[in-house]
Amino acid sequence: MSETAPAEDDIHARQVRKFKVQDMLFHQITLVFAFIVLAALAGILISLAVEAMPVLKQFGASFLWTNVWNVPEDQYGALAAIYGTVVSSVIALLIAVPVSFGIALFLTETCPVWLRRPLGTAVELLAGVPSIIYGIWGLFVFAPLFSAHVQPALQALLGDVPVVGGWFEGPPIGIGILTAGIVLSLMVIPFIASVMRDVFETVPPPLKESAYGIGCTTWEVVTRIVLPYTRVGVIGGIMLGLGRALGETMAVTFVIGNANRIVGSLFAPGTSIASTLANEFGEADPGLHISALFALGLVLFIITFIVLALSQWMIRRGVAKQGT
Repeated sequence: MSETAPAEDDIHARQVRKFKVQDMLFHQITLVFAFIVLAALAGILISLAVEAMPVLKQFGASFLWTNVWNVPEDQYGALAAIYGTVVSSVIALLIAVPVSFGIALFLTETCPVWLRRPLGTAVELLAGVPSIIYGIWGLFVFAPLFSAHVQPALQALLGDVPVVGGWFEGPPIGIGILTAGIVLSLMVIPFIASVMRDVFETVPPPLKESAYGIGCTTWEVVTRIVLPYTRVGVIGGIMLGLGRALGETMAVTFVIGNANRIVGSLFAPGTSIASTLANEFGEADPGLHISALFALGLVLFIITFIVLALSQWMIRRGVAKQGT
C-alpha cells in the first residue's frame, strides 16, 4: 500500500499539471482571438484617420457642418451626407419598429401553430436577400408606384399642414430620402422582428398563464408581462436594425437620388455617407477628394460607434433596473 500511494499521487499530480497547461493554452488562444478583433478595429480607425487627415487639416471641424460638395473646386463638407444618413435611418426605424413588433407579437402570441414555423422562416429568409436586390426592386418597381399613387396622396393630405407640409413639397419623382427610408425599413424589419420574436419566446409560460388566469387580455399580457421582461432584448434588436440602416450602401444608392444637397422636403433627392462612397470612391483622384471620402468613412464609423455605445448603455441600464 505504501508503494502504490506515491504512484497514484504522481499520476494525479501529472494530470493536474496537464490540465493547468491546457487551461493556460486555451486562455491564451482565446485572448489572441479577442485581441485580433481589437487590433482590426484599431487598424480600421487609424487608417481612416490617417487618410482623412489632409481634408481635416484643410477644413477643420467645419467639414462636419458645411453643406458643400464641389469636386472641381476641392470644396468638401459632410453635412448633406450626414443629414441623409440620419434622416433615412430614422424613417426606417419609425416604420420598422412597430411593424416588427406586430410581427413578433403575432408569431409568439396569436399565430396558429401550423403557420408559426413557415411564417417565421419566411421572415428570416428576408434577411438573407442581397441589398442590391432591394435596390433594384426599389428603383424599378417601388419608386414608380410610390410617385404615381402615394406621394400625390401624401401631398394632398399633409401639404397644407403647418411645418409638416414642407416635408412633402416638391415634384413626386419617386426617388428621394423618404423612398430610401422606406426601402431601408423593409431591409431591417427581418432583423428586428427575428430578435423580438426570440426574446418574446424567452418569457416563462407560467408568467403569461398566470396573467391570463386572472382575466388579463392579450394586450395587457404583452404590455405588463412580455415587454417589461424582454425590454433589454427589444432594445438590442432595435439598435441592431439601426446599425444595419446606417451602413447600408447599395439599396440606398439606387433610390436616394444621390444629390449632395439638403432640401427640407423628404421627396427631394439626397445622399448618404455610404452612397457617396459607393458613387465616388472608384473615380476619386488622389488628393483632397479621396481624403474627403475617407473622412466620410471616419464619420460613419464614429456614428456607428456612438449608436453601439448608446445601445450598450441602454441595455446595462435596463439590466440594472431589472435587478432592483
